[in-house]
Amino acid sequence: MTELGIGIGWRPEIADAVERLSGIDWVEVVAENICADHLPDSLARLRGRGVTVVPHGVSLGLGGADRPDPARLAALGEKAVALGAPLVTEHIAFVRAGGPLTATPQLEAGHLLPVPRTWEALDVLCENVRIAQDALPVPLALENIAALVSWPGEEMSEGRFLAELVERTGVRLLIDVANLHTNHVNRGEDPARALSELPVEAIAYVHVAGGVERDGVWHDTHAHPVPGAVLDVLADLASRVTPPGVLLERDDDFPPAEELADELRAIRRTITAVGARSAGRTGVPADEVRERADTAHQHGAPSSRSAPRGALLIGAGARVSGGPMPSVTPVVPVAPVPETAPAPTPGARQRVAVAQAALLSALVAGTPVPEGFDSRRLGVQSRALAAKRAGVVAKVAPELPEILGRGYRPAFLAYARSRPMTGGYRRDALDFAEHLLVAGRPEDPAARRRLTEWWQDRSGSRPPGRAARLVRAARHALVRK
Repeated sequence: MTELGIGIGWRPEIADAVERLSGIDWVEVVAENICADHLPDSLARLRGRGVTVVPHGVSLGLGGADRPDPARLAALGEKAVALGAPLVTEHIAFVRAGGPLTATPQLEAGHLLPVPRTWEALDVLCENVRIAQDALPVPLALENIAALVSWPGEEMSEGRFLAELVERTGVRLLIDVANLHTNHVNRGEDPARALSELPVEAIAYVHVAGGVERDGVWHDTHAHPVPGAVLDVLADLASRVTPPGVLLERDDDFPPAEELADELRAIRRTITAVGARSAGRTGVPADEVRERADTAHQHGAPSSRSAPRGALLIGAGARVSGGPMPSVTPVVPVAPVPETAPAPTPGARQRVAVAQAALLSALVAGTPVPEGFDSRRLGVQSRALAAKRAGVVAKVAPELPEILGRGYRPAFLAYARSRPMTGGYRRDALDFAEHLLVAGRPEDPAARRRLTEWWQDRSGSRPPGRAARLVRAARHALVRK
């Protein structure tokens, strides 16, 4: 398995700071934010210095009922090749629902939503993962997500669910310790139990991030400092296995570079302190573990450079700012994946599709809360999704808050309550502008003229007439049903 070391999430807002940070072994970039044929100059410079870059996808929706979109898979693979990445990562989540399987309009969450931990949903997920693995040019690792809501009737713990996924597909794991902490606060799940149940030898790397608690709910914001509770979960993981890589995520409210450096130092201290305490207990020095891996490779066993799917090896000497991480767990192969794994039972995809569409529709279209869900938690999640939409649209189309001023956010949140997202965020921005113009807003003539010009510029259309308005109103009414 590739030894990554200590890294940070690369974002355009902190690109200069990331380039200046010392001791950065690798970076991760959101795959959907880059083009394979036009990489940002900052990433090119980092690659030129020998810094590994890993693309991290957010839109495949491998936990959804539909099979993975070939075009999305191809795009992710192209970015991996363009970056020379040793692997790609995605999430154990669904991000859209509806469509042909449910004979309803397809809805986009704009967010990662939890997969029900049932055997049927696991069957669907595993088949989707195998499709993705076969299509991608490099190994795939999947991340556990944070969630505000729990599915009723779940049949497995998170650790058991991940263990079953690895056993059936051989996929690697990206373990987010901040998400384990989030699920501990929000859903009462014990991080230690999850870590004890999952196959730690399949971990490709680890995410660390900050959040904030409001009214008893932990929000995984990636916009706050990493709290001690998250570092405690990292320490627990590091006491069980030496992670091949650990990465700090920050997506908003970016602090000065020195604060990022302080957080990276805290992560290093956590890993090295646990490694120092554990070294005497394992009885397997790092050099010996590395020697075992080399010997296994010489005798035909899979290695980190040529491991087939389902025969993963844990890195024994991942770097921490140029130095080796002390080894805690010896090399352990994961059980080989059967050549022919069972497909989902007939009707499984449709049943999963109906359940996910009902949940997503309640979250973004105001339909009734499905039976068994906590309506209060769904309300919190619904408001969080709308707030995220408003924030992302403001970044994708910064002209909108400029034109609308302080009225942008309340206007968008009112729009989001009755208009679920059916495309990407750029489409959402256009639909929002159109919604305002159809309603004769904003009231200020100068602002309305600027918004009209902005909308025309990007849609290539004239402002909608009365007939078009009636058609769109009918379409939105159908979406809400």
